[in-house]
Amino acid sequence: MLHVTCDLCGKEIVAGEDHRYVVKMEVFAGHDPAQITESDLDDDHMEAVSEMLRETEEEYADPNAAAPAYKNFRYDLCPECHKKFVRNPLSREPAQKFDFSEN
Repeated sequence: MLHVTCDLCGKEIVAGEDHRYVVKMEVFAGHDPAQITESDLDDDHMEAVSEMLRETEEEYADPNAAAPAYKNFRYDLCPECHKKFVRNPLSREPAQKFDFSEN
């Protein structure tokens, strides 16, 4: 029998009796490509690329030193935690609201 617990509150989720929600997230580095101009196309960039490759090899000689460029996560949630997650997926504190009187 498969035992599942909510990854937020720790409540046991009974298979077949309780609803279970699965949250999958992926995190990756964003990349905005630069615009290419006519002068970029005319230049010979082989030496610059070669230098960048040498620097990269030296910088990342230890594969565990660099942060992963891609990471995925999977969480099981109970119905109550699912509602909370959908309302506020980044768990940000709500902005404080001020109730000013009209003078």
